Amino acid sequence: MKNKQLDQKEQSPIILQSDKVSVNFGGFYAIKEFDFSIPQGELHFLIGPNGAGKTTFLDAICGKTKYSEGTLIFDGKENLARLKEFKIVRAGIGRKFQAPSTFPHLKVTDNLELAMKQDKRVFPMLFSKMKSEDKGKIEAMLELIGLKEQRGTIAKNLSHGQKQWLEIGMVMMQEPKLLLLDEPIAGMTEEEEHKTGELLLELKKSCSIIVVEHDMDFVRKYAEKVTVMHGGQWLCDGTMDEVQNNERVMEVYLGRKGEDSHAEAI
Repeated sequence: MKNKQLDQKEQSPIILQSDKVSVNFGGFYAIKEFDFSIPQGELHFLIGPNGAGKTTFLDAICGKTKYSEGTLIFDGKENLARLKEFKIVRAGIGRKFQAPSTFPHLKVTDNLELAMKQDKRVFPMLFSKMKSEDKGKIEAMLELIGLKEQRGTIAKNLSHGQKQWLEIGMVMMQEPKLLLLDEPIAGMTEEEEHKTGELLLELKKSCSIIVVEHDMDFVRKYAEKVTVMHGGQWLCDGTMDEVQNNERVMEVYLGRKGEDSHAEAI
């Protein structure tokens, strides 16, 4: 049974394919010929030192930064270089940045309703009535992100962790096929970190997730696959155990091989 499950995982369609993507800022390569892929339903972490190109790669995916070379193919058909940011969102890519960005003076339920996948033109927004199906989606999201008891709370009065979960919920109301998260547990308590990890495991049942993260304990607990970036390039990928024991990683992070404490370097 286990082998069958692995075979099914290996055959999952690729949701995002990066082929030799480069981002050049006036002669400086923030990313250089970066190859990457993620199948449907995978929780994939990007790790590496500051300046490795992790956040820049997320920026290239969502259209915030234009890549100068290579191709990014989404869902087997969309060349992201041809799409503006709002069309990338519509295609099915959701992005949550490190700092929470909610409507601070509105209730939790209002935030989710405004973020819902719907016609965003002025008149439809002003005169539309929420359908029972939409109410059900909001209730389900409140349950998923653990904010049912805070449904009527003004967003600015939530704790830091709750604001992060609310924004994740807002992105998920767009029903993305790929979710991008940049350091989602920054500033959280240990309990909030655990709840966030469990939330990610639930979310990957409905979409693929790429997470940029520096907390290696968190990565060890929840990563399905890990890609290490260094100097804007692909260094290696695999499970966390495979990455920690990779000779190239040891050379780059320690300057030599065979150090018993190599696991602590990443």
